[in-house]
Amino acid sequence: MKVCQSSYPSKFIMKRSFTLPLVVLLLVAASCKKNQTSANTACPYFQSSLVAPLSEQLALKDSLTAHGIVATKDSSGFYYTINQPGTGNADTSLCTTVAAFYRGGFFNGNGFDSSATGNPLIFQLFQVIPAWQKAIPLIGKGGNMSLYVPPSLAYGSKDVQDPNTGKVVIPANSYLVFQLTVADIQ
Repeated sequence: MKVCQSSYPSKFIMKRSFTLPLVVLLLVAASCKKNQTSANTACPYFQSSLVAPLSEQLALKDSLTAHGIVATKDSSGFYYTINQPGTGNADTSLCTTVAAFYRGGFFNGNGFDSSATGNPLIFQLFQVIPAWQKAIPLIGKGGNMSLYVPPSLAYGSKDVQDPNTGKVVIPANSYLVFQLTVADIQ
């Protein structure tokens, strides 16, 4: 049974032979859990209560300081800078559909993925890493942010590999940097 439907035409969904965005966005099991107790709930997923270990939070803070980055700390342990506030949507759930442009990379400036096709990536919040789930509602439609993520709020202790080549794209325990622009949120 499909609970959440996207109102975006399929032609706007990013089409690429490189499927890392799919890997990036389909971490449902690690980032949220299904609500089995409420049949009347429109969205059957709960926000993750995951908090990064203090050691990761301190290492991330040290990286930010070393790179001269001033950012706000979220209670879960990621950091962010709102470059441009959006129109906001305080009524988001994990079934909220988001269209976003993004670039994912590392503190050394190297990137591992982006919405380079010119079309936004379209997803529901339950499909993305915990840091994105918590950060995107902070800016809303039209907003832009820089997001600094410790491993436990992203991919943790497992390598992320390109499914086509098997090459490691995101090494285990990586601290990640994202530039996110929310094109739409519904």
